[in-house]
Amino acid sequence: MNKSLILSSLLLLSACSNDAENTTSKVATSQQIHASSIVKINYPQTSKGDVIDSYFGQQVADPYRWLEDDRSAETASWVSAENDVTFNYLNDIPYRAKLKQRLQELWNFEKVSAPFVEGDYQYFYKNDGLQNQYVVYREKDGKQEVFLDPNEFSEDGTTSLGSLSFSKDGTIAAYSISEGGSDWRKVIIIDVETGKQLEEALVDIKFSAISWYKNEGFYYSSYDKPKGSELSAKTDTHKLYYHQLGKNQSDDIVVFGDIAEQKRRYVSGEVTEDNNYLLISGAVSTSGNDLYIKDLTKPNSELITILDHTESDTYLLYNEGSKLIFVTNLNAPNKKLVSVDASMPTPENWKDLLAQTDNVLIPSVGGGNIFAEYMVDATSKVIQYNLNGEKIRELELPGVGSTSSLEGKKDDETLYYSFTNYNTPSTIYSYNVESGKSDVYAASKAKFNSSEYVSKQVFYTSKDGTQIPMIITHKNGIELNGKNPTLLYGYGGFNASMTPRFSVANAVWMEQGGIYAVANIRGGGEYGKRWHDAGTQLQKQNVFDDFIAAGEYLINQNFTSNEFLAIRGVSNGGLLVAAVMTQRPDLMKVALPAVGVLDMLRYHTFTSGAGWAYDYGRSDQSEEMFNYLKAYSPVHNVKEGVSYPATLVTTGDHDDRVVPAHSFKFAAELQAKQAGSSPVLIRVETNAGHGAGTPVSKTIEQYADIWGFTLYNMGIKELN
Repeated sequence: MNKSLILSSLLLLSACSNDAENTTSKVATSQQIHASSIVKINYPQTSKGDVIDSYFGQQVADPYRWLEDDRSAETASWVSAENDVTFNYLNDIPYRAKLKQRLQELWNFEKVSAPFVEGDYQYFYKNDGLQNQYVVYREKDGKQEVFLDPNEFSEDGTTSLGSLSFSKDGTIAAYSISEGGSDWRKVIIIDVETGKQLEEALVDIKFSAISWYKNEGFYYSSYDKPKGSELSAKTDTHKLYYHQLGKNQSDDIVVFGDIAEQKRRYVSGEVTEDNNYLLISGAVSTSGNDLYIKDLTKPNSELITILDHTESDTYLLYNEGSKLIFVTNLNAPNKKLVSVDASMPTPENWKDLLAQTDNVLIPSVGGGNIFAEYMVDATSKVIQYNLNGEKIRELELPGVGSTSSLEGKKDDETLYYSFTNYNTPSTIYSYNVESGKSDVYAASKAKFNSSEYVSKQVFYTSKDGTQIPMIITHKNGIELNGKNPTLLYGYGGFNASMTPRFSVANAVWMEQGGIYAVANIRGGGEYGKRWHDAGTQLQKQNVFDDFIAAGEYLINQNFTSNEFLAIRGVSNGGLLVAAVMTQRPDLMKVALPAVGVLDMLRYHTFTSGAGWAYDYGRSDQSEEMFNYLKAYSPVHNVKEGVSYPATLVTTGDHDDRVVPAHSFKFAAELQAKQAGSSPVLIRVETNAGHGAGTPVSKTIEQYADIWGFTLYNMGIKELN
């Protein structure tokens, strides 16, 4: 079981799952003002350079190229000046402190994870309420104690715990930490009983799991440390290493990725539970991988190729002796399970174990059983099968929503899963593998009354006639008068599915009478590979059209109006928001692009950005692709004389996944060209990255600012 996945879901949950005492709608829609007509903003003067790039004979100016240098004093000075302007504005919002207080109240409840057993101990994650980071506890013979407390890693809570992985007998643990939100990690190895660090920390590790071989060592992945800035310099050769306990990191063996013909941007290695096999996956982009296997029972065994191309996403789910079970979308866009013997593992020998269906398959294994979660219009359905693919039962879920995976070790008799949706805080259930009985293990302690809210799914028509699902959530009994503050959220990329999950921050938004809508637009994975591919490269405009159509639906159905619609997205969703606001600035009142990919001509030149080309294409790929990217690239499509919506761009100064230069350049363009009176601000969180591991205190402050900015610019004068 990947403990980093447990922590990731908890972090998402904490930013999203709290409760509140039931309150009546607080938006004073009868008393509205236009904030932008009162506040005049003097933006910092952003100097322009004379950089001009040539693409296929076309000249493209890049006047803010200097903002790409994250190590320069000039960039630091610009960030400081912009933050001064932004926080001066935010400080004048009369109910900003009240929003922060309410967020703190709702966030402040105990949150725990499902337990998992390693060696002689049962472990779990817990947050008492407002702790910046989750604490790892363990229990033995009825006695609980703290095992790891990331809140002690740094004074300001910005050093977070990443992966946590135990040796096969559970006596040694290796865990990774992130400092300041960076994707670069350190790995620390400790004795489980004493907590003593056993050797020097491993450093400069990025995009890596920790997979143990017996109790002797583990596999991990990383890049060579880049020359220049470690936050923005290109990293495109990922390698798999093996670390032998007791040896120096400099002696670690490169297992895969060290020869030119095997150059990969993403490499991972996984040892099977029985220690018999090592599976290696290599990828040149975020979609598609080749696959290899090594027999660890035979000294100096050869690496055997299973797939020699990257035309599918294929990975090992489980093995029973030499029987391997793979998840694949090779000739199966919605995924299927196949089985094969390790002695002849190539596709011509595969046999279907669970055939493809009309719904996307998301499988897991635990207790010697397969649990097939099927995504039905972005919600969960779970069926239990034995290892021969024979159906045992369909699980009775508490309602329509999202479940976490039922997974565990082969001999586990009890597994755990969580259930949640947009108006139901997450509850953890225990599941008896033999009987199929579910019991509440940990009910949410969030003070949120789900019965006061309604969440429903609708389907609307996009520009080309495609039907798109959207889930709309709000308080019961709101009047559809076009005056409801509405937040439309989307992502639309990288095969990522937006499934229903409760959020404390969104609960506060809905408390104020707000509507929260999530559109399951193309580019995501809700309907499999075809849905994903329909929003990639030369079809990327479909994603923006789907989102625009969602906003138009909400307006046409009188949920809201142009004056009360805000759009928000994060990362690739930040691109979505920025592209839509430049294409249809009249559609919304507020735009909230967060840590977005915004310079589509140069994104591939930073860190691991070149690996996103499956979704985006690259500007140097062809003249056709260059023209297509330039036509929607947000940085290149801010026009003079256009009134753009009130915009709050958010990013982190340590974001080394989507470098903050994207946001810097976009904000500079908007401030220079904004023709209307609506504010254009950028909020740069210091000592923070792309989002993972952000301290709770900072997350609360961010949402207080985002919700305050949004409501204020919709003309909301006060909250009751």
